[in-house]
Amino acid sequence: MRGYAFAPAIVAALSLFSTVAAEVDPIVIKGSKFFYKTNGTEFYMRGVAYQQDIPGNGSDSAQTQFADPLADADACKRDVPLLQQLRTNTIRVYAIDPSKDHSTCMKLLQDAGIYVISDLSQPGESINRDIPMWNDALYSRYTSVIDELQKYPNVLGFFAGNEVSNNASNTDASPFVKAAVRDMKAYIKRRGYRTIGVGYATNDDESIRDGLADYFNCGKTEDSIDFWGYNIYSWCGNSSYTLSGFDVRTKDFENYTVPVFFAEYGCNVPSPRLFTEVQALYGDEMSSVWSGGIVYMYFQEANNYGLVTISDNTASTLPDFTALSDQIASVSPTGVEFNSYTPTNTVARNCPATGSAWAAATQLPPTPNQELCSCMVKSLECVARPGVQESAFDALFGVACEIKGKCDGIQADGSSGVYGAYSMCSPSEKLSWVFNEYYSTNNKNAQACNFAGNATTQKSQPPASNCQALLNQAGPAGTGVVTSVPSSTGSSGGSSPSKKSDAGIRTVPQFTFGILTLGSYVLCAALSGAAMIFL
Repeated sequence: MRGYAFAPAIVAALSLFSTVAAEVDPIVIKGSKFFYKTNGTEFYMRGVAYQQDIPGNGSDSAQTQFADPLADADACKRDVPLLQQLRTNTIRVYAIDPSKDHSTCMKLLQDAGIYVISDLSQPGESINRDIPMWNDALYSRYTSVIDELQKYPNVLGFFAGNEVSNNASNTDASPFVKAAVRDMKAYIKRRGYRTIGVGYATNDDESIRDGLADYFNCGKTEDSIDFWGYNIYSWCGNSSYTLSGFDVRTKDFENYTVPVFFAEYGCNVPSPRLFTEVQALYGDEMSSVWSGGIVYMYFQEANNYGLVTISDNTASTLPDFTALSDQIASVSPTGVEFNSYTPTNTVARNCPATGSAWAAATQLPPTPNQELCSCMVKSLECVARPGVQESAFDALFGVACEIKGKCDGIQADGSSGVYGAYSMCSPSEKLSWVFNEYYSTNNKNAQACNFAGNATTQKSQPPASNCQALLNQAGPAGTGVVTSVPSSTGSSGGSSPSKKSDAGIRTVPQFTFGILTLGSYVLCAALSGAAMIFL
């Protein structure tokens, strides 16, 4: 079946809904359900993922460029009427540019009754599952997205991560994501913004899916997710509630304390898709547990998941569009009313025990605090020179960390739950810390602050009162707990990241090298003879 071009229809549709625009009713959370704030009816997502050519986050992707779908007014004018034809009430976007203007798209979406759930990361600036970190640069990125989008009443929530831990080998990345959840929730509250949920989107890996659901729900409410997104593709073609495993997943979450929904769904085998799972998702067996879902995805790309094709700024629908439209048109879950709903599932999950199958500690990384990092660098006598080549970092850390305990202040280990107070600083700031530790241990010998010209001495600045308080909390070895919250906002705080460092390339993941716990780069440095680099 060929697609149909909708360029002329778009103008007419836009005229129609622009004349009946009304401010959208914000979505709120009560127990395990979403509700319209004003009228109190339960909200079910009829969602579509909406972003072209976005590389996956959670890993070190070489592609960092992306197009912000909420900043393309022409595309929004083209696509919103088609989303309305699908009865869409939610779109998911995976990365936005907070410096751009989103007002036109957000108004078009608002007038169409469409809410937005946005990931906080972007390609190149996300928590890397292989070398995880939660640092100043990521904090600044995530909070800047919140600063930009919170002003729109049709923003439903934020994802602090998407499939970061995706198998049993990298569950130690989850503490860093949960720390991001904690800090973004605290940031929204501290800034006085309206309450907007922060959640996580997980994959459907059978070895860790239960552990992930437990981990992000357990512990203190202020640290745990506000909602749980499930990327699931197990219903293919004419499957069924039982053959797909939807019955088991529904049973798994029937007592979950926060809303759960499909953050991505829509198996594309066979193609075109039938979307028969829509009847189950919004039917009686699932709608009491699940708050709907988000179909992947609007745009046709090489992976063949698209609902429309785009050519010369004209959208043409595909057979998948028609199938989804027919299925969505026939469902109407009733739900419950806000005032008559009393949550019974109020007990959070127990945190999973660490072991061979689960490596995420319950202790979370510290909240990034750029002021602390700046104070620390000013207090040092030996620091990294500006412009140290990133290619030299591995070897330099290897040399400076060769003395036991001198890198404890920058360690970040999601398995043991041990984090230095400066583990969230930028790579250059952490390098300055270990340079100074090495310099001090070597009796401040001039050659001990050389490192092949990559280090230099400076006059330590007496700390101001605010700095002194922070440094006292961090302690002389950098192993203390800093309880002061960041004073900067997302728009101005955070270190300026390099191209790769803020993607999670620099950290101190667990590696046992002799008697010293360091990053894996230390081993590389030691093997290459980097211990003589300062000579």
